[in-house]
Amino acid sequence: MNKRETDGKQKEKNTDEVENITDNTENGKEQNGGNEQQLMHEKPLQPEEENDTDKKDEELDELKNRFQRLAAEFDNYKKRTSKEKEKLYSCATADIVAAFLPVLDNVERAVTAADEPGGQNIREGVQLIHRQILDILANMGVKQIEALGKVFDPDFHEAVSHVTDEKYGENEIIEEFQKGYIYKDEIVIRHSMVKVAN
Repeated sequence: MNKRETDGKQKEKNTDEVENITDNTENGKEQNGGNEQQLMHEKPLQPEEENDTDKKDEELDELKNRFQRLAAEFDNYKKRTSKEKEKLYSCATADIVAAFLPVLDNVERAVTAADEPGGQNIREGVQLIHRQILDILANMGVKQIEALGKVFDPDFHEAVSHVTDEKYGENEIIEEFQKGYIYKDEIVIRHSMVKVAN
């Protein structure tokens, strides 16, 4: 074998090795490329991203709780102020009526005095005024406290006289000196002044 043939065989061998290396390299790239695409699709959340999501959920829950608390507090505030307004109005009404009652007392006395002879016209006029006053009070929610024949109740009556009489029951009211008045069945404007038996 001469030198020329030896060199030719060496070149062919080198060419085959280069082609094998190239094929292996390309195959490796294709495999790596497929793996990279698969990793891109299956890439999990990083710990930092998970922490951010958890923090945002906690902040959202806290804001919801704060909103619910504020809504409940506002509702309680509305109810409380509404009750305070009602009580203020009730107290103001009671004060007005209390100042008005002496006038009613005088009208009642005039009605009694008109029972004397010759006082019929006066009586009718005063009775009309008396009825009008009672109607006004009723429209305001004020009514007379029942006393005569009832059992004495310190919440509604004031005893100014006491007698012992077997004709009457225990603590029975037998006479009313001055009428009492109550507002909406709750607020006593004035207690009835009464005489109590036994």
